[in-house]
Amino acid sequence: MTDLTELTAVQLVDGYRKGEFSPVEATRAVLERAERIQPEVNAFVRLTGEDALDRARRAEERWRRGEPCGRLDGVPVTVKDILLTRGQPTLRGSRAVSPDGPWDEDAPSVARLREHGAVFVGKTTTPEYGWKGVTDSPLSGVTRNPHDPSRTAGGSSGGAAAAVALGAGPLALGTDGGGSVRIPASFCGVFGLKPTYGRVPLYPASAFGTLAHVGPITRDAADAALLLDVIGTPDARDWSALGPAPGSYTEALPGGVRGLRVAYSPSLGGQVAVRPAVAGAVRRAVERLAGLGAYVTEADPDFTDPVDAFHTLWFSGAARVVQHLPAGRRELLDPGLREIVGAGSRYSALDYLAAVDVRMELGRRMGVFHQEYDLLVTPTMPITAFEAGVEVPKGSGHRRWTGWTPFTYPFNLTQQPAATVPVGVDGDGLPVGVQIVAARHRDDLVLRAAHALYGAAAE
Repeated sequence: MTDLTELTAVQLVDGYRKGEFSPVEATRAVLERAERIQPEVNAFVRLTGEDALDRARRAEERWRRGEPCGRLDGVPVTVKDILLTRGQPTLRGSRAVSPDGPWDEDAPSVARLREHGAVFVGKTTTPEYGWKGVTDSPLSGVTRNPHDPSRTAGGSSGGAAAAVALGAGPLALGTDGGGSVRIPASFCGVFGLKPTYGRVPLYPASAFGTLAHVGPITRDAADAALLLDVIGTPDARDWSALGPAPGSYTEALPGGVRGLRVAYSPSLGGQVAVRPAVAGAVRRAVERLAGLGAYVTEADPDFTDPVDAFHTLWFSGAARVVQHLPAGRRELLDPGLREIVGAGSRYSALDYLAAVDVRMELGRRMGVFHQEYDLLVTPTMPITAFEAGVEVPKGSGHRRWTGWTPFTYPFNLTQQPAATVPVGVDGDGLPVGVQIVAARHRDDLVLRAAHALYGAAAE
């Protein structure tokens, strides 16, 4: 008998269409899986079983009539507890946020899912206000890795990635301000996409400004393309959102990589120390791209680590996030968040604008780079998942989470599309991801290359 928790969204929709199983059966299976994994992994802030089953019953009736209301009718999805969801509190991992309503509005991406009949099974965990690259918070505790619960799931969309990896819904909405979709997707062995900034509208506007993206976490690139087709449409509440997509991302998937110019940068020009097991798995993935017809050259983008500029922008955003809180409420915050809030509050406007200058120059350099190369390929992470419950690996010497994720945050600064694809495991059985980056607005190329890698792995 088919295990419905193991099916992708594409497979679920196909099964609904053929009458092989129903949205109610799929939703029950996903809810049962979510309840089973929750005590050990802690991926959810809350599950919404009765509401989910009610939505699934209505979807089942629509499919029975042959009148599905959208492209995801009856498909179980999860939503990171950063994004507004009508009828549910959005607490952002914080004890400083009141659960009192009214919670009467959907974020744009959630609204598009609702319009397409998706079944919301729960809200997934986040560190407080999504501030760091691991998922633990004073509100909901520690989220753990599905491959080894003693390790971190990564963050800040750690609950979303763990849920997808364990079959608690094939589709998840995450957010990514410095790697927060790609880090946990890499650590948990699933697919994660940070689209071009503005492709997925965001409301309310993030205090982290145009670093903050909304993106899919899924089992494969085909599901991510389907989800992006649904959520990547304009919304009047986000003035910075892009116009309609130039075409269907799903329809672009079969394009493959033949003839694409791929730059392979194993360490950003020697700036990053990458563990041998990670480097080996990524190199083998690059060799598969070459075998599929891509023109691969080992080449590094021309930039130095922009971490200081990123910190100025990120810490300033954190200070803005909690600015409204009285001093007494701030004592409820994660101690690490309080530290960066303090740093952010000390920056001047000139400091902020100097960081913007660094960002603009980085964007220029990457724009020139992509005139020569269609894609840039790097490791997603230089390491695999480390001990749960800490911000940095013990003994690493890093002060903040950005120290161990140097491949991700540069592309939040530049707003480029970037995805992580699982390409193997290390000696401890922990997943390794490869990052694929394209020029702004070329999300289709990122998804095509990822889809090609999934196809090659299946052969």
